[in-house]
Amino acid sequence: ALTCIGPAVMAADTISATHVFPASLVYSRSFLEFVKKANEAGKGVFAIQVRGGPEAIGMMEQPGAVRSGVVDMVYSPCAFYAAAVPECDAVSASTVDGPAARKNGGIDLLNQIHQKRAGVVLLGWVDSGIRFNLWSTKEPKLDSSGHIDIKGFKVRGNPIYNAFLTNYLGAQVINLLSTELYTALERGTVDLTAWTQIGLMDLNWDRYIKYRVLPDFFETDLMILVNQKKWQSLAPKTREILQRVAVEHEVSSLKDLQALWKKEEAELAKRGIKTVAQSGDASRRFIAGARAASLQRMKERMDKAGGMENYDQVVKLFTPN
Repeated sequence: ALTCIGPAVMAADTISATHVFPASLVYSRSFLEFVKKANEAGKGVFAIQVRGGPEAIGMMEQPGAVRSGVVDMVYSPCAFYAAAVPECDAVSASTVDGPAARKNGGIDLLNQIHQKRAGVVLLGWVDSGIRFNLWSTKEPKLDSSGHIDIKGFKVRGNPIYNAFLTNYLGAQVINLLSTELYTALERGTVDLTAWTQIGLMDLNWDRYIKYRVLPDFFETDLMILVNQKKWQSLAPKTREILQRVAVEHEVSSLKDLQALWKKEEAELAKRGIKTVAQSGDASRRFIAGARAASLQRMKERMDKAGGMENYDQVVKLFTPN
């Protein structure tokens, strides 16, 4: 069923949209808040009509759907289409957030790259600033140097962090969508997964997850994409409002999700999830290893695609320290 978020009557431009995660997940709720704000600001000018989430178009199929024009707008992790846009790996490895990347020119450069490589306009990098952890159903092991040892663990893989899990931690991963993980945890076919600091309870994974491993690593890489031809066909006023609201949402979503993380961290502790911290030296190596694995994969993919010209600049803008 077609769900319209906000007023659609008399709108000159109509924009169809989907989101990769279920509507119950915090990230999808944030995207729907963006849609609400955009439709309110663009009343009578345009209307974004949300078709749904992965039940409408498969989560891994949505980046291709916006590229081909099956849908006009998609909200997706950059890593889901990093095979087409290798520079996405710099976003997950980033040491800056969305507003900072907007200010330093990183998002403008990434937008140019998206248009060239994928035929889509990068409207905004929203919901940034949230980090990842390793989450486990059983107590993780630490070696003599205080570094995590996941030998013998059944590890869930995902495009965002597979390079790190395999190349640095040496894991044999089981590739599963997030929508499939609850059943895998329930059946014991997965012991350990990487996931963001927030959203665990939205998915009910806390019923089985018992440990969170520090340090935090990576960063959320959630993008709002618009088909390039659709973008060019929109009225200038529509484009101006959409861009302005996206930039505003980059800032507000960062603030809102940081506040939510503080609440969820306390609630997870109340629910009995324990924190396991690697040693200081091991933590530094862990963070550096995660970043290096992503940037190495990016370099290899860019080289294979025959377009290395932006490598140094992307690294400089998204991982300045």
